[in-house]
Amino acid sequence: MKDTNGTTDTNPLGKATSIDFFNFTDPQMRAFHMSWFAFFLCFFAWFGVSPLMAVIRDELALTEAQIGNIGIAAVATTALSRPILGSICDWIGPRKAYSGLLVLASIPVMGIGLATTYETFLICRLLIGFIGASFVITQYHSSKMFASNAVGTANAITAGWGNLGGGATQAIMPLLFGAFLAMGLGDFWSWRLCMVVAGLVCFLTGIAYYTLTQDTPVGNYDELREEGYEGLTSTDSATGSFITAAKDYRVWILTILYGGSFGIELTMNNFLALYFTDYFSQSLAMAGTLAGSFGLMNIFARPMGGWISDKFAVNYGLRGRVLWLCGAMVLEGLFMMTFAQMDTLMLAATMLVPFSIMVMAAEGAMYSVVPFVNRKAMGSVAGMVGAGGTAGAVAAGFLFKGAFDWDFAFFLLGGMITVGAFLALFVTFSDDYEEEINESLEAAQQQDADRKAAAAAA
Repeated sequence: MKDTNGTTDTNPLGKATSIDFFNFTDPQMRAFHMSWFAFFLCFFAWFGVSPLMAVIRDELALTEAQIGNIGIAAVATTALSRPILGSICDWIGPRKAYSGLLVLASIPVMGIGLATTYETFLICRLLIGFIGASFVITQYHSSKMFASNAVGTANAITAGWGNLGGGATQAIMPLLFGAFLAMGLGDFWSWRLCMVVAGLVCFLTGIAYYTLTQDTPVGNYDELREEGYEGLTSTDSATGSFITAAKDYRVWILTILYGGSFGIELTMNNFLALYFTDYFSQSLAMAGTLAGSFGLMNIFARPMGGWISDKFAVNYGLRGRVLWLCGAMVLEGLFMMTFAQMDTLMLAATMLVPFSIMVMAAEGAMYSVVPFVNRKAMGSVAGMVGAGGTAGAVAAGFLFKGAFDWDFAFFLLGGMITVGAFLALFVTFSDDYEEEINESLEAAQQQDADRKAAAAAA
């Protein structure tokens, strides 16, 4: 069957219709657990230096403008690499893409320990940004493993638990730094060794990902192409899938909106610890703990956003997913403006909670819509929208280079998100496509039931 979006999904490829958290045997759940864990480590390494920037700033004598440039560099390469990784996933599959990225990205993560000047640190920070493209592979892999009734929740959980790395690194890195200090290593070596540890773990995870996962529930891309499976991008048309995605106005709308959700999370990961240090006179450890609480909301907030989207879709279809996305982003923007106006630590910490919850919920809502825009160019769509998140962080970074007080910069961003959220209402889907999604779900549910029955009989 072919829909008005030019996509086909006649073979659901054994997608799971539910999430069995304690199942580590089925390929769907192995990919689920490996993808969120790999993304967690990538996020941890990506922002590993952020909670240590107060120490690094003093050692390298960095100015406020230079810190702003470093924050921009951390996400600039991510914005460029996410569309590329999306097309690569369409081409070689998520297993090889993730393994290769983890192994290669571990090099600059460990290598930043060699930086002794602003220029060398900036270059290393720029190269580490490539690891942020891991998000696209995470979403792509879970989208390939779960049917339409569960894909929103699955995508939100794998991304949300992965994003926990951004919160965990804010809390753990100062503790690891303190442990190295206690060994008598000093500031110079301690923060560098923290990054060596993060890089080594990423490298080992890359090897494990290649060994423990497969591209789809029924096999890897190479074998499936040889067997003639439908719905896979051919090895010579990955570029064409990107062009197809780029021609769809809905992709550009979602790209802009993701800049106002995930872009804000990245911005907070980059600047929140220093905000609490400089504006509220907090210690390195306390500022890291407060900043870490923002990212730790991913443990439930982003999954909640995807779960709500799946529930909206039961009664209202894809339009329900879009309406929830719009509402979540409106609330995000309003809470961000309120957070920016808090002038005491207690009020700021209190408002940080609902603000962070809605940022993550909006992200979950976003990638509950993305898999349905063009299912044959899923990697390219996911990559372009994902790039919007990092591009949004790059744009936001210019507000923190000294021209504005940081509280005003936060308020300004919140206002733009609130207004821009209504762009979501222009993302529409045809009735024929809705029917195709329902038929695909019924086929996946039947396959899932048959698989479980066969397992029970055995």
